[in-house]
Amino acid sequence: MRINSFSDVSLRLLMVLSAMPDGGLSTTRELAEAVGTPYNHVSKAVLKLRQMGLVEAIRGRSGGVRISADGKAATVGKVLRVLDDHSDVAECITNMGSCPLVHACGLRGALNHAREAFYLSLDNVTIFSLAKKTSEGPIPVTLSTVRPGYSA
Repeated sequence: MRINSFSDVSLRLLMVLSAMPDGGLSTTRELAEAVGTPYNHVSKAVLKLRQMGLVEAIRGRSGGVRISADGKAATVGKVLRVLDDHSDVAECITNMGSCPLVHACGLRGALNHAREAFYLSLDNVTIFSLAKKTSEGPIPVTLSTVRPGYSA
């Protein structure tokens, strides 16, 4: 199963906000930098998460975004069900037209059932439980191809 990039950004935003000290606010620009995603994509994700009630946005000079109580309790499965584009997992149309089995095919139903099983397996995982907390906010993560203690 593969999640779309919008869902990925949204989950990362929720995890970053979960890792912040209680009540901590972050600007959308800070969040974009924290998750390594362009500002306009993060803005759209914050808007959707706000509509879902998972984050609170405070306007003004000292405003920002923070995770809501519902956001702390939200599960990965619940969030993905809402954010997923729900397109068919299998393509039933090719360059040559519709699949000849489109009306008598069991594959689409089986794959949609598998997607729901994927969500069900994530219904016990809260986003809040995934975020690693520090006293100063989220843990910065950097990826490197060089092992620590070695130089390239």
